[in-house]
Amino acid sequence: MKHLLASTCLVVGLMAMTGAARAECGNVTIASMNWQSAEVLAALDKFILSEGYGCNAEVIVGDTVPTITSMTEKGDPDLAPEGWVDLLPDVVNRGIEEGKLVGAAVALSDGAVQGWWIPKYIADAHPDIKTIDDVFKHPELFPDPEDKSKGAVHNGPQGWGGTVVTSQLYKAYGGEAANFTLVDTGSAAGLDGSIAKAYERKEGWVGYYWAPTALLGKYEMVKLEHGVPYDEAEWKRCNTVADCPDPKKNDWPKDKVQTLVTKKFSERAGEDVMGYLNKRAWTNDTVNKLMAWMTDNQASGDDGAKHFLEENEAMWKEWVSPEAAEKIKAAL
Repeated sequence: MKHLLASTCLVVGLMAMTGAARAECGNVTIASMNWQSAEVLAALDKFILSEGYGCNAEVIVGDTVPTITSMTEKGDPDLAPEGWVDLLPDVVNRGIEEGKLVGAAVALSDGAVQGWWIPKYIADAHPDIKTIDDVFKHPELFPDPEDKSKGAVHNGPQGWGGTVVTSQLYKAYGGEAANFTLVDTGSAAGLDGSIAKAYERKEGWVGYYWAPTALLGKYEMVKLEHGVPYDEAEWKRCNTVADCPDPKKNDWPKDKVQTLVTKKFSERAGEDVMGYLNKRAWTNDTVNKLMAWMTDNQASGDDGAKHFLEENEAMWKEWVSPEAAEKIKAAL
């Protein structure tokens, strides 16, 4: 009887501790943006916060501007795992200065990357090609699909900011004089298809792309260097302005992708939860490969999160407490 009472007390005590942990963290709303990398990161945070720390976590649909603006003005949602803070720096800075937002981990540790890329097999075969200027010396290695006597730079569809910048860099680096054409791929699918076709045929390809993306997880590409330092004033004056007539050579800045938390949630979440959110970060290479797996397997964000946890235990255990790690492993 004494053993039964002791066991009962132990169970009740553990239940009370679990309830206290859940109460401390409480309800948490997590914004899942409408692209794959943000979807899987939101799902990952939900799983870890729910299973590891006893939070009552819920994922809601969000997008960069409305979500971060709402967090600043209304204090909701509680968490934006993948905040592209460079898209609205004034809102983010004001939110932090006014004590409404807290910046947690830089979610993408090596930054979101845009630029011009070439296939790795081309880079390996021609180690002298490292910059845009180097590419423009070799139109024969990057043939235009419509005119093999010329090289081609593949651009994104109209309406993308990256398409404008690529057009301006094409002018700044003298693409036309180097016997290159600027190819309008027409759509995201057209751009992806041009890379896939080049890879299947082991042909040369150069053009605009970005990371993290599933495609760069599937096809190994090398980003070209620009050969000059980043000039912010010139970037704003001309590199990002479609009708600017005299663009200069410039580097392409990385976008800072940071986890944002409302101040009120950071104060009630507890040290362990905030400790996790301040540590949880991954690289483009990790995310590219995960998204490639998701695309190949038609997997949801939840599926991707579980796959990541199953395949990368050494990585995520660095983010969480030992107690949380055991709970997360048990829940998989």
